[in-house]
Amino acid sequence: MNVSIVGSGYVGTTVAACLADIGHNVINIEIDEDIVEAINAGEAPIHESGLAERIADHAGSNLRATTDYDAVRETDVTFLCLPTPQSEDGSLDLAIMQAGAESLGRALADKDGEHLVVVKSTVLPGTTEDVVGPILEAESGTAIGDGLEIAMNPEFLRMGTAVDDFLGPDKIVLGTSSDGAAETLRELYAPILDREETDLVETDVREAELIKYANNAFLASKVSLVNELGNIAKEYDADAYEVLEAVGLDDRISERFMRSGLGWGGSCFPKDVNALRAGARDQEYEPALLDAAVTVNDAQPRRLVDLLEDHVTLEGARIAVLGLSFKPGTDDVRKSRALDVIDHLTDRGADVVAFDPVAIENVRPDYPDIEYADSAEAALEGADGAVVATDWPEFNELSFDGMARRVLVDGRRIDVDEDALEVYEGLTW
Repeated sequence: MNVSIVGSGYVGTTVAACLADIGHNVINIEIDEDIVEAINAGEAPIHESGLAERIADHAGSNLRATTDYDAVRETDVTFLCLPTPQSEDGSLDLAIMQAGAESLGRALADKDGEHLVVVKSTVLPGTTEDVVGPILEAESGTAIGDGLEIAMNPEFLRMGTAVDDFLGPDKIVLGTSSDGAAETLRELYAPILDREETDLVETDVREAELIKYANNAFLASKVSLVNELGNIAKEYDADAYEVLEAVGLDDRISERFMRSGLGWGGSCFPKDVNALRAGARDQEYEPALLDAAVTVNDAQPRRLVDLLEDHVTLEGARIAVLGLSFKPGTDDVRKSRALDVIDHLTDRGADVVAFDPVAIENVRPDYPDIEYADSAEAALEGADGAVVATDWPEFNELSFDGMARRVLVDGRRIDVDEDALEVYEGLTW
């Protein structure tokens, strides 16, 4: 199938490479010429496991990129993978999505034959039908249902495992309003749907839009509940991990997302939970449980620094922060809890030296005044204390010999030799 992808960010690039990998002819449409050049040269514009290899394999054959929207006329299906950033009140800013829909609609005005436009971006219920659809109709001169179709196909990609998540998902959700759109998407995803482990969910457009939000809101709330229980366990001098391991044996609860610690960040959970909260208030509903989940999550970095301050006078102290990305396996630092930890440390007068295997250059522009180390060991050298903010696997092999004071407060429960430390504190254990 001939497919076009509008947007080459994290989602768009991954979707394009993976669709090419399962045999489709894919064109990425992106306004950033550097990204276009990178993809056409067979290079990945973002750090994501397994992505660079697939772009290298398919660039120049069945994957290419362009800045020209007219390329959509060569395709049968277009995915809109555009950012929907968060406004100050938590609501979605749809300006980029609207501009993309306008450009796409104008390009489709000169296309012969039918075309399916699929919204892949995370948007609140009603956006696909009430915002994107009318723009496409106005700009293309074609009515939806009369040669133009729209659909919603939410993504469930986790940074660090996005390629595996796309090619081996637990579910694919197709939100459509016509049999033709549903059949086209079933054909597109046929190589993946042939897996017994993948469930197909077919629903209307608005339900598909809400499924993504409900999915992330549930997981974020579960993590915050687990962290709350971890905080309570800590107060009782109990190990939350032992407690929650037992709780996870209940098949109504499951063992997934039961690691208490520093909290959630990234580009999805914070934005999606806040957008759903704002959307609920637009509908005159107060989302009290989601509000509480955010409150608990936002308090975890301060609790980590409070624990460190129990052992180290922070004013003038050299403190190593290990990990900057919001999770291991990615260089994404958006809403990373590590940055909140740094803010709390510097507010209390500490001198921060930070290390991350891949994310330093994404932090440096916003934190130019802290020190950056070339390795975890270099960050620990001469440090009066250290905190673990991201559980990169290489942190399991740390040596603390060079520290001025071997004090470690762990926000992620890495595998550490506690006997090599003067003080080891777990955030919730």
